[in-house]
Amino acid sequence: MQLTTLARAERAAADRVVDALRGQGRVGVAFSGGVDSSVLLALAAAAVGGDNVLAVLGVSPSLASRERAAAHRVAEHIGAPLLELETSEAGLEAYRRNAPDRCFHCKNELFAAIDDDVVRQHGLTAVAYGENADDARRPDRPGARAAAAHRVLRPLADAGMGKSTVRAIARALALPCADKPAAPCLASRIPHFSEVTPEKLRQVEDAEAGLAELGFAELRVRHHGAVARVELLPEDLSRAAAEPMRTQIVRTVRAAGFDFVAVDLAGIQSGAFTLPLVEARHG
Repeated sequence: MQLTTLARAERAAADRVVDALRGQGRVGVAFSGGVDSSVLLALAAAAVGGDNVLAVLGVSPSLASRERAAAHRVAEHIGAPLLELETSEAGLEAYRRNAPDRCFHCKNELFAAIDDDVVRQHGLTAVAYGENADDARRPDRPGARAAAAHRVLRPLADAGMGKSTVRAIARALALPCADKPAAPCLASRIPHFSEVTPEKLRQVEDAEAGLAELGFAELRVRHHGAVARVELLPEDLSRAAAEPMRTQIVRTVRAAGFDFVAVDLAGIQSGAFTLPLVEARHG
């Protein structure tokens, strides 16, 4: 691995991950194509060899088509085989109900499917996922509970590797996702206790894909019934409000099935729906 450009602490964190995975045998990585799981996949390949890692991509209506295609490109760049695994969280009432623990039910479905269908068929001796040390400290990550229940490893978090270190390693490895913005699943755009449905997920995906084609690199479209609340980077707000972009945004979002379009002046807000509820409960 080409990690000579890294600071000593960053290189040491990468070494800790490699050391933790070395000797694990054949490792499955719950893979999304995001920077965390991509760095984990690359380090796992370095630890056990590319032939002994398997990227497992959970596919469901909550995965945007462009994210699915990007995941394939990253895995190919790393040189790791990728297995698509259809997951059925949409069939779970607890997932559709969309309480703040929705992520738990989604992750639990993924890890259960890996346990049942993939471990035996592909001879996996360990399964890992890309939780980093910063995410491990957040109260709005119930998916971590599912990982613990299924004995899924979290080498990045255990090595104390935060997001900035993950990105530094991704750049050192020249991963195509090194500077990729976070891309939570489409269900995260639906307010809690509003049911998750395929139609809502499709509306969000179509609206976000259309806005990306207009040149907005990072965005969210929050689903509020007939209203789409568009979150953009603060530096993109003035461009969004000026013609002809304003009209193009309205036309694009309405074409996805929304009646009204609102641009949120607060910009992109990670955990916008979940954090307030979780913090109130733990406050």
